[in-house]
Amino acid sequence: MATRSDPAAPTPHTQVRRLPELGVYDRETIDAILDEALVCHLGFVHDGRPFVIPTLHARIGDDVYVHGSAASRTLRAIAGDPAPVCLTVTLIDGLVLARSVFEHSVNYRSVVVLGDATQIEDRDEKLRALEAFTRQLIPGRWEDARQPNEKELKATSVLKLPLDECSAKVNDGPPDDGESEDAQLDVWAGNVPFRIAARPPVPDPLLKQGLAVPRYATDYTRPGWD
Repeated sequence: MATRSDPAAPTPHTQVRRLPELGVYDRETIDAILDEALVCHLGFVHDGRPFVIPTLHARIGDDVYVHGSAASRTLRAIAGDPAPVCLTVTLIDGLVLARSVFEHSVNYRSVVVLGDATQIEDRDEKLRALEAFTRQLIPGRWEDARQPNEKELKATSVLKLPLDECSAKVNDGPPDDGESEDAQLDVWAGNVPFRIAARPPVPDPLLKQGLAVPRYATDYTRPGWD
């Protein structure tokens, strides 16, 4: 599916106001952050109260999908008519240690997506979304594992959110002590970069004898990982 690559003009809702120089609006950056992240947080209002729920997501072209049990409060609250939601992801790349406590920070990449989520009823689109979720977790697994049957499809709700109103915020670099008085303090300052890596696979105790660990598990990595 084609993806819009041109930068979208920020809306009043997605314009980065706190440290606006960190705002990024091009789809290449936004898509890369969404594709690297494993977990998103979905915000919505139900019965007059705000909720923010962590869940899995996957992007297909110009849409991001989330899924869950059809019986869950989140999916039941949003299902039906298009419902306004806020979807966010955050990747933490390291610590930023300044000379003063006030200036301590983290290097990060985040995305905020606003819009109306709609429930997917079409069977084929739902399957494509479930395949995308699986590939988001670990490429190659969809082809090996048993795919959803009709009962499982019926028990699963999938929501689609267009990437029409979205923005990223990226912080990357050393402490911002600049030419302040703090720069002369005898206090170590700098970055502590994070490196994310998968540990060796652990087999299911009930695994049949003789089944080899697939390469996609032994060599697991993700976009953006070293």
